[in-house]
Amino acid sequence: MLVGYARTSTLEQKASIEAQRESLRAIGCERVYEEQTCSVGPREALPEAVRYCREGDTFVVTKLDRLARSVKHLGELLEDLESRSIGLRVLDLGLDTSNATGKLMLNVLGSVAQFEREMMLERQREGIAKAKAKGKYKGRRPIDRQKVESVKRLLSEGHTKKEIASACGISERSVFRILSRP
Repeated sequence: MLVGYARTSTLEQKASIEAQRESLRAIGCERVYEEQTCSVGPREALPEAVRYCREGDTFVVTKLDRLARSVKHLGELLEDLESRSIGLRVLDLGLDTSNATGKLMLNVLGSVAQFEREMMLERQREGIAKAKAKGKYKGRRPIDRQKVESVKRLLSEGHTKKEIASACGISERSVFRILSRP
């Protein structure tokens, strides 16, 4: 059985998730798991999809960057799949880990992808530093003081952090940040 996995980073990438779904269905994936979460955000569909796979199945993704966060993460996924006799296919690269060449190419390309991401982050940090030096980078806008008071009030009323975030129109991380300040 072919089991597919599709992921986009943002909700705005609706066309991308649809294209991934179509590609996975076109090659015969009987089951396709989908999620929209950033590369560092929590993933629920990926582990669920991997758990669903059985011996002899093939796990399919359209692109390598939709699957793993790092070479280490890729290695862990491959190790899990291999230990259960499950193959991995990456459509845009034409890779299939059912043979030694496919495994080698996947590891090499995973390393290149991680290098590329690290270089992008390095360029981003350099750009921010230059913008700060020119006074053009101000950073994140501070959270409205009224929201800070609302967060503290709602917490004292016994609401969960998730409920507070939703009620105030901010992220849960912002709620945690507000509550961690003295």
